[in-house]
Amino acid sequence: MSVLPIRIYPDDVLRQRCPPVERFDDDLRRLVDDMVETMHAAPGVGLAAPQVGVVQRVMVVDLSVGEDAEQIHVFVNPEIVEEDGSVVDFEGCLSIPGVNEKVRRPERVRVRARSVDGEELEMGAEDWLARAICHEIDHLDGVLFVDHLRGLRREKARRQLKKLIQEQAVEEPVEVEA
Repeated sequence: MSVLPIRIYPDDVLRQRCPPVERFDDDLRRLVDDMVETMHAAPGVGLAAPQVGVVQRVMVVDLSVGEDAEQIHVFVNPEIVEEDGSVVDFEGCLSIPGVNEKVRRPERVRVRARSVDGEELEMGAEDWLARAICHEIDHLDGVLFVDHLRGLRREKARRQLKKLIQEQAVEEPVEVEA
């Protein structure tokens, strides 16, 4: 297993809608293992494939942040089939460091997906798990949590994103011709 580099906003891969996974093979298993390792190392509670530069509908969630292996959830080709309630709470994102804002999400969801082996699965989730699942599915659709913000929160996030873009530009290596 490897810790993969996490793509940071404004990386274009974060805005791509991912196509469904069609091959359930060793490459997919390796990707999932690396994503779990990366999520735990970050540390984070969720990670979607585009965040590590892979444009596939794959995501992992672990609210225990590596403390309980039974809480690791792997979703391939996930879709929300039912949602209920509404709750506003803070979110952050490994791909948008330093930005945390309140976002409205469903309180409960039912998600249908496939396992890393291609087996169909369906599960219900509520509270933080539902929030994490919605957040990561958004990544698979090229949507960032800041896209859900309105009003003053949106303006504040816009300023923070602009600063992040400037910081990323400074970190980019500059080629110098001899």
